[in-house]
Amino acid sequence: MAWGEQVFRYCERGQDPAFWAEPFNALTNAAFVVAAGLLALRVRSLSPSLPRSDALVLQLLVALAASVGLGSFLFHTFATKWSRLADVIPIGAFMGAYLVFALRAFFHLSWRVTLAILGAFLAVSALAASIACPRQFVSITQAAREPCLKGAMGYIPALAALAITGTLLHRRHAASGRLLTAAGIFLAAIILRWLDRDLCAATTLLGKVRGTHPLWHLLNAATVYVLIAAAIDGLSRRPPVDQT
Repeated sequence: MAWGEQVFRYCERGQDPAFWAEPFNALTNAAFVVAAGLLALRVRSLSPSLPRSDALVLQLLVALAASVGLGSFLFHTFATKWSRLADVIPIGAFMGAYLVFALRAFFHLSWRVTLAILGAFLAVSALAASIACPRQFVSITQAAREPCLKGAMGYIPALAALAITGTLLHRRHAASGRLLTAAGIFLAAIILRWLDRDLCAATTLLGKVRGTHPLWHLLNAATVYVLIAAAIDGLSRRPPVDQT
């Protein structure tokens, strides 16, 4: 595999290999860093009142949120196969870590069951990302070049996990509303990611087409913020162990 091979996938870049060929796609990743910074301040203020393990879990989620923005920035500037890994690995790590957190903190499942569900989630996500669209939906050239829904299909299992988790927690945990809100935001983000090149010609700004991928970043950052805020609220309201 040629790790330095260029990846041309987004409307804003087109076929331009330059570092700043995707300024909107690159700079909107600052939303993740801003979200992580605001959340870090909340975690810091609550840390003295939290068990150390809970504080560490929240700090890990915040760090992963920041890494999503940094990894995506690398991909939308270098646009190579190695930088694509820098993009997808933090996203996968955050989704997996949050799923484990939710299963343990909200549903109180054992580690054995939690890890089994995590393994199934990762397998289904990998399968979804590799699904090829039927040829009646895309041209043969497109089908050979990229996965179904231009890569958005790989995020459908995460969307389903959010919706199912929020629904199962309804009337059982205050986090339910936050998780369902995050699911709604994430659905909009997935649609905008999918339509990036389809709406390319209609998104000219400052003399260049931009696509809808920058909005995917902004809505994703909002999703991450809502999810970690739910985690912070959930842990801060949990009674001490010696009271249970």
